[in-house]
Amino acid sequence: MKAVILAAGEGLRLQPITATRPKHLIKVAGKPILEHCINSVRTAGINEAIIVVHYMADAIHQYFGDGKKFGLKIEYAEQKAVLGTGNAVSVAEPYVKDDFLLVNGDLLFTPDSVKNIVDLHQKEKPAVTMSVVPVEKPENYGIIELENEIYVKRIVEKPTAEEAPTNLANAGIYVFSTEIFGKIKQTSASSRGEWEIPDALSLLINEKKSVLAAKIAREDWIDIGRPWDLFDANRWALMRIKHKLHGCIENGAHLIGPITVAETARIRSGAYIEGPAFIDEESDIGPNCYIRPCTSIGKKVRVGNGCEVKNSIIMDNVHIGHLSYVGDSIIGEKCNLGAGTITANYRLDSETVTMMVKDNVVDSGRKKLGVILGDNVKTGINVLFMPGVKVGNDSWVGPNVMVQRDLPPKSIILLKQDVERKSV
Repeated sequence: MKAVILAAGEGLRLQPITATRPKHLIKVAGKPILEHCINSVRTAGINEAIIVVHYMADAIHQYFGDGKKFGLKIEYAEQKAVLGTGNAVSVAEPYVKDDFLLVNGDLLFTPDSVKNIVDLHQKEKPAVTMSVVPVEKPENYGIIELENEIYVKRIVEKPTAEEAPTNLANAGIYVFSTEIFGKIKQTSASSRGEWEIPDALSLLINEKKSVLAAKIAREDWIDIGRPWDLFDANRWALMRIKHKLHGCIENGAHLIGPITVAETARIRSGAYIEGPAFIDEESDIGPNCYIRPCTSIGKKVRVGNGCEVKNSIIMDNVHIGHLSYVGDSIIGEKCNLGAGTITANYRLDSETVTMMVKDNVVDSGRKKLGVILGDNVKTGINVLFMPGVKVGNDSWVGPNVMVQRDLPPKSIILLKQDVERKSV
């Protein structure tokens, strides 16, 4: 059986991070989301994959190549425009001749989740087997109503909390027979001009074709759609990788819990690191700094003296100047934070933090949420970011500035100082 992995979308809700990379290449626990996905598919016993690409397709192709170093054969199918999941599946039709696995490439899931759905499909031989997962907010998902605990009766897209027939969401992992291609062709575009897989599934259900549901445990699956979902994904991956301590760990450094330190990384004396945590190649941590749990630090990162980093994703080539605090934040590549930079992550009124997502104010549901910095952001000394702020790529924030609102790319924010000159 082949796997078709959807990785064409731009990930607009994850801006500014996705302005310079596809969301599938955002790293959590040291590896791109898509690599974690591919590893689970391979571990489940599938050795051929077709990746459907569009946005920044060259970056994905360059990273994964023919798949040899990842233990499976990879081919690529290009979606000419992002026209929905149904359209994305259609472009894979020339590559598959038999039943195939389909997964969304912006998910994290366990190999057992894949194996269970494949085993059920091969045993029962339905038209489709789809995965379902219990969720807390059904209104954010396509919700599945079942009959006799296994047969899909209907799919309700993003119902209100009161109208949701169950709390079982479409988990974005399927096994399809090739019959799905014909059904997709029978569907119409949505109001957004997109063709969607659930519409094709509904046609099969209405024709009394067998569509089965395989349940996934909530702890075995992570959906990544909004910036703060990356913190859950990072923690999920950190808890599941095999940690190893290499590198130069100086006397007087304290490492507690599951931690990875790469071979060329350096942990200076006085550093206190609590796992799970990941520190990649050529990074230099300390002295006398505190790295708190669920932090991933990329390649060639410098964390200076007296800094604290908590539950954050620090991308490659970042410099965090001494006496800085980074909490519950994502720091893009090649950012340079001046000494004393503070990312506030808690509101004075103790309410949950909101963030702008696609021009809408969205409640994250989190009491702790810091900032999202795009690539190449520079700050002067003593800069303060308020909770939930996003800063676009290539922006400069001058010394002593407090950033309370989102900044577009290439912003320059400076304090104007009026000095009265008096002659003596």
